[in-house]
Amino acid sequence: MRPRVLIDCDPGHDDAIMMVCAAAFADVVGITTVNGNVGLHHTTRNALAIAELLGWDVPVHAGAARPLIADPVDASEVHGEDGMHGTTLPTPSRPAGDDGIGFLIEATRQEEGLHLIATGPLTNVALALRVDPGFARRLAGITFMGGGALGGNVTVAAEFNVFADPEAAAIVLTAECPVRMCGLDLTHQVTGNDALLQRLRAVAGPAANLTREILETELAGYGRYASAAAEPPLHDPVALLAVTHPHLFQEELRPIHVELAGSHSRGTTHVERRVAAGSAVTGEPTTSWVHTVDGAAAIDAIVEACARWS
Repeated sequence: MRPRVLIDCDPGHDDAIMMVCAAAFADVVGITTVNGNVGLHHTTRNALAIAELLGWDVPVHAGAARPLIADPVDASEVHGEDGMHGTTLPTPSRPAGDDGIGFLIEATRQEEGLHLIATGPLTNVALALRVDPGFARRLAGITFMGGGALGGNVTVAAEFNVFADPEAAAIVLTAECPVRMCGLDLTHQVTGNDALLQRLRAVAGPAANLTREILETELAGYGRYASAAAEPPLHDPVALLAVTHPHLFQEELRPIHVELAGSHSRGTTHVERRVAAGSAVTGEPTTSWVHTVDGAAAIDAIVEACARWS
C-alpha cells in the first residue's frame, strides 16, 4: 500500500532524492518548505523545480523563514549557496503557497491519518503543534530525519536538523502521536559511491540524472566538512523509506530528549538505551529510535524510484 503523507523539507541535495522516492512510493498530499540547508526562498524554489522536473503537480507551500528562537544557520558549505549546487533544474512555472503551517493544519482537518515526514529543521511542525493542539492527534505519526544516538555532524554531539532548531525538535518529540527519529546512526548505513553512480547512469532519465548529479557533487566535495561516514550518507530518503518500506528497518520505543543548553551539547538528542522500554525508568514512550536498515535494499529502492522516470 502507498502511504498517504505530508512532507516537510528544506531541499537540499538529499531532500531532492527523498522527493524522487516520495513521488514513486507514496501518495503525497502536499509539501511544505522550511529554512534549513539554505534560506526559505531557495528551499521553496528548489522544491518547485524538482516537482517540475518530475512532472509532479503536488502542492508546495512555504513555511517558516527562521527558527523559533535560535539564530538561523545553514549548510551551504555542503549544498551550495542555492542548495542544489551541481545540478540542472528547470525554472519553476508555478508559485508556491505562502502559509505552510496553515496548509499542514488544514490538510489534517480534511483527512485524518496522514503521516508527516520531516527532513529539515522541525520549525513548521512545531508551529503547527502550537497553533492547533489537535494537529498531532489527527496524524498517523511523525517520522523525521534528524538527531542520532551516537554523535553529530554539525558539532561533535549534534546533528544539523536538530541543531538548527532544537526548541522545535523538543516540541515535536512530545507530540501526542507516534514520533520516529531517523538519525545519523541510521542514515550512515545508506551511502553513495561509484557503484551507485554506475547504476544511475544505466537507468538514465530525469530522476536518475538528477540523483547522479547530486551524488557526483557530493563525492567531489566529500571530506571538506566533518562526517563520521566513509562515504556520503543519503540522509533524507532513508526517513521517507522508513514509512514506505518499513520492512527494511528495525526500531525500538525509547524516550528521546533534546539538549537545549551547553556550548558543546546544544541540539544533542539523548536516546534512553540503558533499560528496556516500558520499565519503571522509561515509562511508556511514544518516541521510536529507528536504528537499523538494510542498506543495500534501501539503495535498490532509490534506484527503483529513479527508474520510474527513465
